Amino acid sequence: MTADDRPVERRVGETLRDRGDTVAVAESCTGGLVGSLLTDVSGSSAYFDRSVVTYSYDAKQDVLAVSREALDDHGAVSEPVAIEMARAVRDTAGTDWGVATTGVAGPTGGSPETPVGTVYIAVAHAAPWETGQSGCTVRHYEFAGSRTEVKAKIAGQALEDLLDRTHTQ
Repeated sequence: MTADDRPVERRVGETLRDRGDTVAVAESCTGGLVGSLLTDVSGSSAYFDRSVVTYSYDAKQDVLAVSREALDDHGAVSEPVAIEMARAVRDTAGTDWGVATTGVAGPTGGSPETPVGTVYIAVAHAAPWETGQSGCTVRHYEFAGSRTEVKAKIAGQALEDLLDRTHTQ
């Protein structure tokens, strides 16, 4: 079995452990699935801090301080909201990495502008203070399948995106 054949949650765990990094997750459409995958790995407490599920607008504001403007102007399933979620969970948890998922798992809830299967995944990194190198990337995806399948694809992709970012920092 090659390294690429191992589940992404194992590869993420090994990478974070080797780097001495930590991660926190803010989830909407995945409902805790990203955190569940991370905690499927024995020893994940060495690098995994928390997963917060902020499904509603109110929860996004209350728990993560996502701005009313981002929610009003762009909607919950948007790049600006994903970025605010990832940065907020990283900063409130005090971790090196923050990951956020916000999307439409379906089978209802989509629109012509935001069809079912649409998701934004953001990954925020905290660099040392005063370096100006902290940052956040966000990617847009569209996945097909049942609600359960879409959620699983999103959670897996979120971990792949995190893994990709750890290799570029």
